Amino acid sequence: MKKIQTVPNRAQQRDYNVHIEFPEFTCVCPRTSLPDFATIIIDYVPDKKLIELKSLKLYFVSYRNMGIFHEFAINKILDDLVAAAKPQSMKVVGEFSVRGGIYTTVEANFSSPS
Repeated sequence: MKKIQTVPNRAQQRDYNVHIEFPEFTCVCPRTSLPDFATIIIDYVPDKKLIELKSLKLYFVSYRNMGIFHEFAINKILDDLVAAAKPQSMKVVGEFSVRGGIYTTVEANFSSPS
């Protein structure tokens, strides 16, 4: 798994939202070994760190051949991003393409304890 890198937040004097979309996420169904495709959407309010986007792309690409259920993938992504960036709050949404006539959307949230 590739490491998510961060850069300093140079606008810590205010709260603001960062919105990121990655429409090329792929992983593999652990039951059928068929590919799953998704758009990953991240919204977060940074604290001292920002997610460095090139490292985020490489992190996402590392899922390409991984057998993982949609729900676990999104929760793992949230956990890894929170561990790296330590945001005030974060939401990760995975909008998975249709497979077997079913669309799946998974949303996971984090809020920093006050």
